[in-house]
Amino acid sequence: MIKNPFGVALGVAAGALVGVVAGVMMAPRAGAESRAMAADAVNDAWDSAVDTYEQGAVRIKEKMSGVRPSVDATTDDLRAKVDAARERMDQLRDSLSATVSDASSQVSDAVSAVADKVAEVAPETVDATEAEGVQVEVVEDEAAE
Repeated sequence: MIKNPFGVALGVAAGALVGVVAGVMMAPRAGAESRAMAADAVNDAWDSAVDTYEQGAVRIKEKMSGVRPSVDATTDDLRAKVDAARERMDQLRDSLSATVSDASSQVSDAVSAVADKVAEVAPETVDATEAEGVQVEVVEDEAAE
């Protein structure tokens, strides 16, 4: 633990002053020359960073241009598959609609035929017009499954 913060601050200041004096006395060049060398070093580092950035950008562009045709081909392939699936679904929907329509027509004809037969057998007990409102529901047999 520091017992006297003022003494520590005084010691740091004295050390810094001694360092500056020693640096000025032992410097092999003038201050302007040293500043010019430091500026040159900073400029060289900046130019190197810019060059590295530009080279990286060029590499990324090259890799992206190499990947783009593959991505485009995959996208086109997927679009073709989706279009084929949509077309198949439309065909299935049309087929199902036609099948349901045919089945409905057949059921309606069967109901009319049954109503006609019943009317022939017992004309006084059944009104043929009542059979038109009959609905047929298909129920799957659980035992058949």
